[in-house]
Amino acid sequence: MQEEVTILAEDIAYSYDGRPAVDHISFSVGKGEILGFLGPNGAGKTTTLKMLVGLLDPQEGRIAILGKDIVRSRSEVQSRIGVCFEEKSLYEEMSAAANLKFFASLFGIKEPGIPALLERVGLPVDRKDRVSNYSKGMKQRLMVARALVNRPEVLFLDEPTDGLDPVSSQAIREVIMEERDKGVTVFLTTHDMMEADKLSDRVAFISEGKIAAFDTPENLKQRYGKRVLKVRYREEGELEQEEIPLDDERAARRTAEILAAGEVLDMHTEEATLEDIFILMTGKKLQ
Repeated sequence: MQEEVTILAEDIAYSYDGRPAVDHISFSVGKGEILGFLGPNGAGKTTTLKMLVGLLDPQEGRIAILGKDIVRSRSEVQSRIGVCFEEKSLYEEMSAAANLKFFASLFGIKEPGIPALLERVGLPVDRKDRVSNYSKGMKQRLMVARALVNRPEVLFLDEPTDGLDPVSSQAIREVIMEERDKGVTVFLTTHDMMEADKLSDRVAFISEGKIAAFDTPENLKQRYGKRVLKVRYREEGELEQEEIPLDDERAARRTAEILAAGEVLDMHTEEATLEDIFILMTGKKLQ
C-alpha cells in the first residue's frame, strides 16, 4: 500500500538579498510520521518551516500540505495545521487559559477543552496569573498547547525543547509521541541530534540550504557510522586505552589478547551518533 503523503515539497527555494537560504530542496513526509529536520543555525531550517506553514511563499518550487497547494489554499491549510515557533508569541498579560481561549476563537472553536490541553502539557489547570510570570519551560509548554488547540492534522515544531529543563523537555516529547500515535504528521526542526534520534522516524540533514541526507536514524548510522569497542586496561603497570572496530574481522582476536594480557578496567561498545554522521557528511558542527 502506498504511503499517504501529508507534506510534499518539490524543488523549493528561497533567497534573502540574493543569498540562497533554501536551495532547491525536495522531500515528502507521510501521515503519522515524525520528520526531524536537522541542521545548525542559519542552515535553512526556519525558512523552510515558514514556507511550509504559509508565512513565506516559495520563490521557486511547490509545496502541498494535506494535498492542498499552500499558496493557493493558504487559509484552508492553516486551519488544519498547528505551529509552534521557537520565538514565543503569547499574550503575556493574559492567563494561560485566556491565551488558549483566544487562539481557539480564531478557529471558531467555542469549546476547546482548555483544562485537558493544559493538563496534557503539564501546566496547572487552575492558575489564574499572567503568563509573564511563567518560566521559559512553562511558556514553551503553553506554546505547544496552543499549537494543539485546533486538533491539527499536521504539527510543525521549531526547536520545541531548546534550552528547556528535563521535566519540560520530557513533557513536550510525550505530547509529540502521543500526536504521532493518533496519526498526526510532525515536522520537527532542531539542532539537537539526541532529541531527533529519540523522536524521529526519519531525519533530513540540511546544510547551507541543501539536504545532505534523508533517511531513518538507524540506516544513517549503519551506512556511515562505525561501531567500536572501547577498552581501558593496565599492562605492565601502564594505563592503556584502545578502540577496536567491531566490523573488523580481527576484533574478536584482539579483544581476547587484551583480556589475556592485561588487567581490564572497563569495556563498552559505542556507535556513531547522528551528530558524528552530520559532521562527517557536511564538515560542520551543529553549534
